[in-house]
Amino acid sequence: MSNAASRDRALIVLTSHGELGDTGRSTGFYLPEVAHPWKVFAEAGLTVDLVSVKGGEPPMDGHDPSDPVQQRFLEDPEMSAKLKNTPKPSEVDPSRYGIVLYAGGHGVMWDFPGNAELAAIGRQVYEQGGVVAAVCHGPAGLVDLTLSDGSHLVAGKRVAAFTNDEESAVGLTEVVPFLLADKLTERGAVHVPAPNFEANVVVDGRLVTGQNPASATGVAEAAVAALREQAKA
Repeated sequence: MSNAASRDRALIVLTSHGELGDTGRSTGFYLPEVAHPWKVFAEAGLTVDLVSVKGGEPPMDGHDPSDPVQQRFLEDPEMSAKLKNTPKPSEVDPSRYGIVLYAGGHGVMWDFPGNAELAAIGRQVYEQGGVVAAVCHGPAGLVDLTLSDGSHLVAGKRVAAFTNDEESAVGLTEVVPFLLADKLTERGAVHVPAPNFEANVVVDGRLVTGQNPASATGVAEAAVAALREQAKA
């Protein structure tokens, strides 16, 4: 990468959308898909920053107090402060990051696609030699991510994402604005599914994607490995 400093920073992208369609239920970013990658990144020596679509403190979902990693993340003074006051995409300098990870949670299905500023972060990180990663519903952030030549980042690449079967299993097929796996396929991606809720991490060069929450740690580990590989190049 041209900027050596960016090899030691990772950015995790969070949704700001807190309503699960018209169900009356709440949603938000899925905490395990942030906390577990944070642990991997931090142990690899990376500084972890957060960004959310609208900035401020984003809505959170999936908190399990019995998970020590989630508790460590929420109680970490640095990350707690960052979570309470996230910047908006327009306030982020992508040149600082070697990894950008689009975290999941159903909220992303409403506010990741079509967000040009969010897509611009991934584009710059990728085109400067960094790693673009996404997990579960996080690949919604890849749906409208185009490169400088106008092509979709996912076109012709193997990807994992929350599958149609998994969406059906959680009873939200008719609630989400679109089916993620189908939309990625429309953009030219080769969707690589695994059985429901089993860990599935797919690496295609500097694009790293995971199918579901069980894939979050593996996605982060693969992203770090890809970044280290790029540093040698």
